[in-house]
Amino acid sequence: MMMMTQVETTVHYNNGYEEEYMLQEDEWDRDMLLDPAWEQQQRKTFTAWCNSHLRKAGTQIENIEEDFRNGLKLMLLLEVISGERLPKPDRGKMRFHKIANVNKALDYITSKGVKLVSIGAEEIVDGNVKMTLGMIWTIILRFAIQDINVEETSAKEGLLLWCQRKTAPYRNVNVQNFHVSWKDGLAFCALIHRHRPDLLDYSKLNKDDPLGNLNLAFDIAEKHLDIPKMLDAEDIINTPKPDERAIMTYVSCFYHAFAGAEQAETAANRICKVLGVNQENEKMMAEYERLASELLEWIHRTTPWLENRTPEKTMAEMQRKLEDFRDYRRQHKPPKVQEKCQLEINFNTLQTKLRISNRPAFMPSEGKMVSDIASAWQGLDQAEKGYEEWLLTEIRRLERLDHLAEKFRQKATNHENWASGKELMLSQKDFETATLTEIKALLRKHEAFESDLAAHQDRVEQIAAIAQELNELDYHDVAAVNQRCQSICDLWDKLGTLTQKRRESLERTDKLLETIDQLFLEFAKRSAPFNNWMEGAMEDLQDMFIVHTTDEVQSLIAAHEQFKATLPEADAERQAILGIQNEVQKISQSYGIKANIINPYATITIEELLNKWEKVKKLVPQRDGALQEEMARQHANERLRRQFAAQANLIGPWIQTRMEEIGRFSLVIGGTLEDQMTQLKQVEHVIVAYKPNIDKLEGDHQLIQESLVFDNKHTNYTMEHIRVGWELLLTTIARTINEIETQILTRDAKGISQQQMNEFRSSFNHFDRKKNGAMETDDFRACLISMGYDLGEVEFARIMILVDPNGTGKVSFQSFIDFMTRETADTDTAEQVVASFRILATDKPYILIEELRRELPPEQAEYCIVRMPPYAGPGAPPGALDYTAFSTALYGESDL
Repeated sequence: MMMMTQVETTVHYNNGYEEEYMLQEDEWDRDMLLDPAWEQQQRKTFTAWCNSHLRKAGTQIENIEEDFRNGLKLMLLLEVISGERLPKPDRGKMRFHKIANVNKALDYITSKGVKLVSIGAEEIVDGNVKMTLGMIWTIILRFAIQDINVEETSAKEGLLLWCQRKTAPYRNVNVQNFHVSWKDGLAFCALIHRHRPDLLDYSKLNKDDPLGNLNLAFDIAEKHLDIPKMLDAEDIINTPKPDERAIMTYVSCFYHAFAGAEQAETAANRICKVLGVNQENEKMMAEYERLASELLEWIHRTTPWLENRTPEKTMAEMQRKLEDFRDYRRQHKPPKVQEKCQLEINFNTLQTKLRISNRPAFMPSEGKMVSDIASAWQGLDQAEKGYEEWLLTEIRRLERLDHLAEKFRQKATNHENWASGKELMLSQKDFETATLTEIKALLRKHEAFESDLAAHQDRVEQIAAIAQELNELDYHDVAAVNQRCQSICDLWDKLGTLTQKRRESLERTDKLLETIDQLFLEFAKRSAPFNNWMEGAMEDLQDMFIVHTTDEVQSLIAAHEQFKATLPEADAERQAILGIQNEVQKISQSYGIKANIINPYATITIEELLNKWEKVKKLVPQRDGALQEEMARQHANERLRRQFAAQANLIGPWIQTRMEEIGRFSLVIGGTLEDQMTQLKQVEHVIVAYKPNIDKLEGDHQLIQESLVFDNKHTNYTMEHIRVGWELLLTTIARTINEIETQILTRDAKGISQQQMNEFRSSFNHFDRKKNGAMETDDFRACLISMGYDLGEVEFARIMILVDPNGTGKVSFQSFIDFMTRETADTDTAEQVVASFRILATDKPYILIEELRRELPPEQAEYCIVRMPPYAGPGAPPGALDYTAFSTALYGESDL
C-alpha cells in the first residue's frame, strides 16, 4: 500500500470571497515511486497538456521532469496560460539560477491563491518526477479545472456534473468518476456527439469495442477540436483503473473546447423559449381570427335571410318557411351560440397569456373584435325576433285570404248560376205575338224579375267588396278574381240596361192589354224574396268560420240560435206562398180551367222552394255540429295554453334563480379558487341537466304553433323569453368559469397565494360599491390609499393607464390582480432577448442568416429570418439582420 499525503490549495475568487477545500490525493507519495501505469499516463497527459499551451509560444517539452528543471519553460508556460508577465528569469546555468527561476514560477502560483505544500524548487531542479507531476497537476487544477462552474458546483465536482449532464441521454454511458467510467471510450464520443453531431455517428458505436471508440474520439478531438492526443487508447484499456488526474486533464480540454458552444446553447435556449411563446400566441391569434371570420360570415349570411320579408303566395309555402325557421332555432343556431361563447373564452385566455408573458395585448383585425361580434349577434337576434312575428302575421293574412277567396268563389258561382240565361230572356221578342193574357203575364213576370234583380243588387255589391279586399290584401291570384268580378259587373250592367228596355216595351204593350193574373203575380213577388232568403240562409249555414277563443265560438253559436229563432216566421211565409199556389189550383178547379196553367211570372217552382226549404232544415243541425266541434277544438287549445304556462312559470323563475346564484360567486371571499371552480362546475352540471325541461317546453310550444294558437293569458313568459334567458344563463356560467380559470392561471403564473387572492378579492368587493364587478375610478383610488399607496395625480394617472387602457373609467378584478402582481413578475424582457442574440452574433450589432440556422432549431431560425428586418448600420455584410429591432418588436416596444 502507498502512503498518503495531502496537497492543500486555497482558491481566491475575483468577487472577494474565498472557498477553501482539501484535495485528498492517494496516487503518489513523496518517498515512494508512482504506480508505473499511472505515472506513464500522467507523463503523457501532462506533457501533451503543457505542449498544447507552449506551442503558442513556439516551443514544447520532450521530458517533463528534465525540461522544467531550469525553470525557463515553466515560467513560459505560466505566462501563456495566464496571459500575464512573470519577473525576468535568470539566464545562468548554475544550480542557484535554476532554483531562482523555479521559485519565481512557484511564487507566481502562490500569488494566484494556491498554497503549495511539500513542493520545493530544489526538488523540481533535481528532476523529482513525483514532485514535478504534482506541481503540473496543481497548475492544471488552478488554471484549467478550478474555474469550471456548473449549477453552483465547481472544480472537480462541477466538471463531473457537466459530463453527467451532457452524456445523460446517451445509451451505455454512466459517468460516475474520472477513471473506469471512461474506459470504453463511449463517454468521450458522447461529449463530442452532443456538441458536434456532424463529426461522428454515435448510433454505430459498439460498447464492446473500447479501443476503436477511444481512438475515434482522440483522433476527432485532435483533428477537429484542437485537443492534442494526451493518451493512447491502450494506456486506458490496459489499466484496471486509469489515472484520475490524466482523465480529468483530458476531459477539461473538452470542457474548454465546448465552453463557447455551451454559452451559445444557453442563449439559443432562451431565444427558443421566447420564440416558442410568441409562436403559440400567434397560433391562438390566427385561430381567433379564423373562428371570428367564420362566425361573422355565418351571421352576415343568416341575417339577410331573417330580414327578408318577401311573402309567399300560398299557405303551404309559408308553412315551409316556418319549418325552416324552427330548424334554424333548434339545429343551426345553438352550435353558433357555443362557438360565440368559446370565442370569447379563447380571447380572454389569449389576453391573459399575453399579459403573463409581458407581451402587448392582442388587437384583432378590424371588424373582428369581441364587441363587433356581439353587435352583429345583437343584430341577428333583432332580425330573428322580427322574422318570427312576421311569419305568424303572414300566415294569418294568408289564412284570411283563403277564406275570402273561397267566399268570393261561392258567391260568384251562385250569382253566375242565377244570371245564366237572363240576357237571353230579356232579349226575347215574345210579347209581340202574345195574347192579352200572355202580355199581362209577361209584364208581371218582368216585374217579378225586376224584384229579383233588386234583391241580387246586394249580392253583387258583396262580390265587388270581397274582390276589393282581396286586392288590398295582395291575394296571389287576384288577376283571376278581378277578371271574374269584372265579368259579373259587366253582365250586371247589361242586365240592368236590358231590363229597362224590356219594361219600356212591355209598358207600351200593356196599354193595349187589360187582364192580368194578380194571383200569379203575388206568388212570384213573394216566392222570389223567400227564395233569396233561403239561398242567403244556405250560404250562411255553409259559411266557413275562423275563431281563436271559446268566446268567439260562443258568439257564433248565439248568432246561430238567433237564426233558428227566425225559422217559424220563415215557415209561416212558406205556408203563405204555398197557400197562394193552392188558391190558384182551387180557382182553376172551381172554374173548370182545363189548360195546363203555368205561372208566367215566377222564376222558381213550388218544388224548388220545397227542396231548398228541406236543404235549409238539414243544414241547421250540420251547422250545430260544426260549431260544437270547433268549441271542442278551442277547449283543447286552452289546455295547451295552460300546459305551456305551467311549465314556463316554473322554468322562468328557475333560470332567474340560477343567474342570481352565479352572480353571488363574484362576492364570495372564503374558500380557494379551485373550490369556487368546483362549485361552478356543479352549477354548470345542474344547468346542463335541466336542458330536457327546455326541450319539452319547445315541444309544447311547437304544438301550440301547429294549432295556430297565438296568445296565452295564463303566463307572461313567451318561448322567446325562455330562449333568451336560457342562452344568457349558458353564456354567463361559461364566462364565470372562464374568469375563475383566468384567476387561477394568473395566480399560478404570478406566484400568488390563496390568502393573497382572498385579500385582493376582499379589498375589491369592499370598494366595488355598485356591486357590478368593477370599481369606479374614485373607488379604485380609495382602495390603493387604503393599501398604503402614496398617490399623486401623475402616479395615479400612470396606474390607471395600466389597469384601464381603454379609458372606460372602470377597473375589473382581473386588471386589479394584474396590477397588484405586475412589479414582482419574473418574465423575459426585450433586453434579455437582445443580450441572447448578441451572444449568438459574437458581439456584432447584427446577425447573419447562417448563424441563426447554426444556433437555432430550423423552425425558430426560419421564423427569425422571415420577420427580422435588415441591419441598416455601417459595415454590415449583405444579408445582415437587425436582431435588436426584432427583439423590441416582440414586446411591443417598436412599430416593426
